[in-house]
Amino acid sequence: MRALRYLVLAGLVSAAVSAQAAPVTYKMDPTHTLVLFSWNHFGYSNPTANIGIGDGTIVFDDKDPSKSSVDVTLPLADLDTHVSKLDEHLKKADFLDADKYPTMTFKSTKVQAEGGNKYKVTGDLTVHGVTKPVTLDATLNKSGEHPMMKVQTVGFDAVATLKRSDFGVGAYVPNISDEIKVRITTEASVPKADTAATK
Repeated sequence: MRALRYLVLAGLVSAAVSAQAAPVTYKMDPTHTLVLFSWNHFGYSNPTANIGIGDGTIVFDDKDPSKSSVDVTLPLADLDTHVSKLDEHLKKADFLDADKYPTMTFKSTKVQAEGGNKYKVTGDLTVHGVTKPVTLDATLNKSGEHPMMKVQTVGFDAVATLKRSDFGVGAYVPNISDEIKVRITTEASVPKADTAATK
């Protein structure tokens, strides 16, 4: 009888661990997400543009990161350099051509743990109608219940370096650098409706 109880207990523990290990879907918070692009201008300055997310989903499995994924849409209408004339120019046909290509997208194809809280996130980035593979170096900042929203939340930073000419946006190279540095910071939470459904 005691052996049976141990078997039942072991089964319950195993089920609980399996439930905890399941991938969790998080929605990225636009008010706490920055997607920053910076470049060099004639060697004199390094301007930065922020492109806010239109929609972003992170599926994260801390036990098996290979089951994780990222899917993000970035509307160029929200591009902001804090200089209105520069915003207008970047959206014109010689750069991003926002009228013809109004969004940028990133869809991951692989997530790999690098040890500790570090991850390699490889995926397809589509800019200016061109899709190329890119890899983000991501860091998990924190995971847990958000103290204000009372929902499970994760926070990540990520960086990458791209060549804009790879996406057909190579105007004025090399005076305006081909190399673009990308820095992302985000918070993402389990939608409250999903949280209520699991209780």
